[in-house]
Amino acid sequence: RISRMGAAIVLQIHLIDVNDNGPVFSKDAYTVTLHENARVNTTVIQVNATDLDDGPNGDVVYSFSNGVNRKFFKLFDINQKTGEIIVKGLIDYEERDRYEIEIQASDKGLPPMATQKSVIIKIVDVNDNAPDIEVTSFSSSIPEDSRPGTTVALISVNDLDSGVNGKVICSVIGDVPFILSPSLQDNMYSLVTKTPLDREKQSQYIITVVAKDAGQPSLSSENTISVTVSDVNDNRPEFSFSPYTFYVTEGNNPGASVFSVKASDHLDEGANGKIVYSFGKEVEIKLQKLFYIDSTTGEIKVTGEIDYEENKRYEIDIRASDEGTIPLSTDKSVIIKVIDLNDNPPEIEVTSFSKSVPEDCRIGTTVALISVDDLDSGPNGKVSCFIPEDVPFAISPSFQDNMYAIVTNSLLDREERYFYELTVVAKDAGVPSLLSEKTITVAISDVNDNRPQFSVSPYIFYITENNDLGAQLFSVKASDCDDSDNARISYHVYRDNSEGSMALFLNINSESGDVTALKTFDFETLKTFQFQVVASDSGTPSLSNNVTVNVFILDQNDNAPVILYPLSSNGSAQGVEEIPRNVNAGHLVTKVRAYDADIGYNGWLLFSLQEVTDHSLFALDRYTGQIRTLRSFTETDEAEHKLVILVKDNGNVSLSATATVIVKLVEPKEAFAASDVKSAAKDDEDSNVIFYLMITLGAVSVLFLVSIIVLIAMQCSKSTDYTSKYLSETNYDGTLCNSIQYRSGEKRYMLVGPRMSIGSTIVPGSHANTLVLPDRRGTSEEVRMSLLIGISHEVKLTLIYFGSA
Repeated sequence: RISRMGAAIVLQIHLIDVNDNGPVFSKDAYTVTLHENARVNTTVIQVNATDLDDGPNGDVVYSFSNGVNRKFFKLFDINQKTGEIIVKGLIDYEERDRYEIEIQASDKGLPPMATQKSVIIKIVDVNDNAPDIEVTSFSSSIPEDSRPGTTVALISVNDLDSGVNGKVICSVIGDVPFILSPSLQDNMYSLVTKTPLDREKQSQYIITVVAKDAGQPSLSSENTISVTVSDVNDNRPEFSFSPYTFYVTEGNNPGASVFSVKASDHLDEGANGKIVYSFGKEVEIKLQKLFYIDSTTGEIKVTGEIDYEENKRYEIDIRASDEGTIPLSTDKSVIIKVIDLNDNPPEIEVTSFSKSVPEDCRIGTTVALISVDDLDSGPNGKVSCFIPEDVPFAISPSFQDNMYAIVTNSLLDREERYFYELTVVAKDAGVPSLLSEKTITVAISDVNDNRPQFSVSPYIFYITENNDLGAQLFSVKASDCDDSDNARISYHVYRDNSEGSMALFLNINSESGDVTALKTFDFETLKTFQFQVVASDSGTPSLSNNVTVNVFILDQNDNAPVILYPLSSNGSAQGVEEIPRNVNAGHLVTKVRAYDADIGYNGWLLFSLQEVTDHSLFALDRYTGQIRTLRSFTETDEAEHKLVILVKDNGNVSLSATATVIVKLVEPKEAFAASDVKSAAKDDEDSNVIFYLMITLGAVSVLFLVSIIVLIAMQCSKSTDYTSKYLSETNYDGTLCNSIQYRSGEKRYMLVGPRMSIGSTIVPGSHANTLVLPDRRGTSEEVRMSLLIGISHEVKLTLIYFGSA
C-alpha cells in the first residue's frame, strides 16, 4: 500500500504467515486438587497454550485427547476457547481419588498443529458419607430384672470417608438405660443395659444409636433399635386412696352396698396384675361378721347392724394380692366412720339436788345440778335445756360442758306455793328433734315470815246471860300461813290489869282458842264488854298478832213483869176504881201498868183477864192493859166487880204477875168527888212512872248511839258481804204488827216490833245476830244495829229464835 502523506511516500509490506509453529502450553505439568462433590460448572483448572503463528495459524483450541477415557467426559468438560476444565458430573472421592487427563491444544492452520499436556486432578475427600450402622445381633425382649451390663445387641459401624472424615464415634442418645460398649474388634460395639430396668415405668425402649464422624462439618447417622422389657412380678398392688375413709349411716340395712376399695397392679401384667381382695389377717372376727368384702370387685357391704352409739369408727385392714407365681400383696387401712342418726333422745341425770329450798333464799340460789348427755353427735347431740313452765326457776349453763344448774330467778313464797314440780326439758338440734323430760319436785321450806291472822277482825260474839261457870262461851281462831312450828299457834288474853277489865274474868285455851268465863254475866248489869286476844306462833323469832273481841250479852227471860199500877205489895197488886153507874160503853175504867227488865220478847208484856165477875161488862186490851166497859150499867148489875189481871211476858218460858182491880159503881155525884181524889193520886203515880221510864229510855238511847257508832267504825274497817233469805210473815198469833223471818244454816229467826216496816232486812253476820236497816237515802251503806240494845216500847225490836228451820 502506498499512501501519500504530504511529500513523503510510506510503503508497508505485509508478510504472510506459514503454520510452522505448534501451540506451546504455559506449564510443563498441570496438577490441581478438586474437592469431591464440587458443583457442576465449577472450574477445575484453566490450561493455557500459545502459538507463534498468526491468524488462524495462531488461534488455539483446546480439547481432550482422543485417548481419554470416555467416562471422564461425563465428569469433566473443557472450554475450547479458554482451556477451562469444568466439572460436569458428580465427583466422588470414594469412587476415585485421582484423575489424569490428556489435554490437547491445536491451532487452526492448514494443516493444524497440536500439542498434548497431561492434567492431573487430585480429588480432595469431602465428608460426604455418614457412618453406616449395622445391627449384627439383637434380642428384642429383655426381662426387667436383668442386671446392668446385660448385652442387648451387637452393632457394627463403618464410614466410607477417609482420614478424619472416616473416624467415627458411636453413642446412644436420649435418657435410656442403655449404653454402647466398644468391642475388641474395630468399629464393633455392644449395646448393654446401663441401669436396672423397670417395665412398670417403661415397657418398651426405642434406642437410637448415633454414629458421628470427625469431619468438618461432621456427619452422623442413626439407627433405632426397639427393645421390649418383659414383665416380672416385682410390683405390689397399690390402692387408689391412702387412707380410705368411708361413711356409713347407722341403721343401714344389712346387705346394702356401702362403698368399694380399688387396688391396681397395672404396672405388672397378666396374672401378675390381677387383683383379689380380702380382709387382713389381723381383722377381728366380729368385724368380719359386721362387714363383707367382694374378692373380685372390692365392694364392701354391711352384714350386721351399725350403731353409732356403740362404735363411731371402724378401722379395717383390707388386703389386695396379685396372682403372680409368687403373689405380692398390699394391706390398706380402711376407716369407716359411722354417720350419726338422731335416734337417741337426750338423757337427763340429776347429779346434785336439794329437795327443799328456804323461801327466803336469794335469787340465783342453786337448787339442783343436772347433767345432760346425748349419745348422738354433731347437731343431733347438741342439746338445749329449759323449763317450759312459768315458775320462779331457770336453767343456767355451767362452766362444764353438758352441765346445768337449776337456780331461782325470782323470790319464793311458800305460803303462795309450797312445792314445785319442775319439768326439765332437754331438746337436741337434730331433724326431727328429739327431747326428753325429767320432773324434779322442789319443796319450799318454811321461814317464819307470816304473823298469825284471825279469821275475823274484830270478833263480835253474842252470849246469853246467866252463863255456866267454866263453860265455853265462844272460840277465836287464827291461822298462820307458815308451816310446822312456825304455824303452831298459842292464844292468850291480853290483860292490862286495869280496874274493871273483863279480861280478868276470862280464860282461853292456849291451843284451841276456846274462851271460858270465870263469872256469870247479867244482862241487866252488863250488856257489852271488849277485850283482846293475842295469837303467837312458835317460830324463832316468834311472831304474834292480836284481835279485839266485842262481846254482847243477850238477854234471857229471867225477870218477871213488875206491875207498877195498881201498886204492888208482896208480889201482888190490887187497886180500887170507882166509876159512875151512868157511863157509856167504851168508858176507860183504868189502865194496868207493868214493867219487865228484860228486852225483846222477854220484855214484851201481854195483858189478859184471868178472873172477872161479869164478862159482859168489861174488856181488857191485851197490848195496852186498858180496861173499858163493854156496855152501860143497869140497875141489876152489882155495885162491885173484881177483875184479876194476868200480866205475862213472851219469853220461851213465860214469866207473869197478877193484879186485882176492884171496880165499884157509884152514883154520879160520888163518883165525881172520888174521881178528883183519885186523879190527884193517879197524877202522882203517873209522874213516878214517867220518871222511871225517862231514865230507862235515856240510858237505852245512849247505849244505842254508842253501839251504832262502834258498829259503823267496824264496818268501815272491814267490809263483809252477806247473803240472806227473807220470808215475810204477818200472822204471828195476831199479836205482832209486822215480822220478818230469815234463815241462817239450820236456824230460823224472826225480827218483830210494833212499828217495824216490811222493808227492814236482816243480814246474818258472823253469828247471825246483826240487824241491818237499809239507808232510805239510796246509798249502799248499811248501818248495823245490835239486837242486844233494848229500845223503848215505841221502837222495840225483838229477835225470835225458832230453832231448826
